[in-house]
Amino acid sequence: MATKRGHFVISERGRAVLAKNPASIDNRMLESFDEFKAFKNRQKEEDGSNQSAIVSDGLGFTASQTPDELMRAAHRTIENTLRSEMLDKIRSSPPAFFEGLVVNLLVAMGYGGSVTDAGRAIGRSSDGGIDGVIDQDALGLDRVYVQAKRYADGNNVGSGAIRDFFGSLDRFKASKGLFVTTSRFTSEAVETAQLLSKRIVLIDSETLTKLMVRYNVGCRVEETLYVRKFDEDFFSD
Repeated sequence: MATKRGHFVISERGRAVLAKNPASIDNRMLESFDEFKAFKNRQKEEDGSNQSAIVSDGLGFTASQTPDELMRAAHRTIENTLRSEMLDKIRSSPPAFFEGLVVNLLVAMGYGGSVTDAGRAIGRSSDGGIDGVIDQDALGLDRVYVQAKRYADGNNVGSGAIRDFFGSLDRFKASKGLFVTTSRFTSEAVETAQLLSKRIVLIDSETLTKLMVRYNVGCRVEETLYVRKFDEDFFSD
């Protein structure tokens, strides 16, 4: 039995067993003790109860997972559902909503100063193939040029759109740009962005929703769960 962290004292029951000099102490030998049988039965009941609860949830969890693993898996499921709902809402909203979303996200990430300033900047140069200009610092010494494409799933951005964006950046003498879409980029588009002489960052639907969750844009914290663990040091001498 345990007395404090890392310390155990043999019981009288254990002393009596050792006094008989058993050849080995294994499960077969322990089966002769009622206490061990009761322990195994209790474990089977607990595992069966956990398995039933997990299967009924339909989330694909297994009884072999620890409570911590179950909690993290559930959290991932909730977050993935949230991101899917966000994306569906963005795609069904007007283009102006998507532009405002980009503004709020960039401001939340530390760009553009205030929402008002960034809002004035976005769309200011739309006639030149650029959807927005966001200050990268408070003084406006460096700027990020933005292209935002609200596309449906499957309507992926190709290399031609990246080259057009590059041409727009060149006309504005810009050195960097941000291309945001609610769909995905083809492999050719990704390769084109990497080979061009200007720095072009690509944000697809998956990255977009991940950033929205990380910076609490379009979502809010509903409840905070505190996970507490047993403090063995507190109860030790």
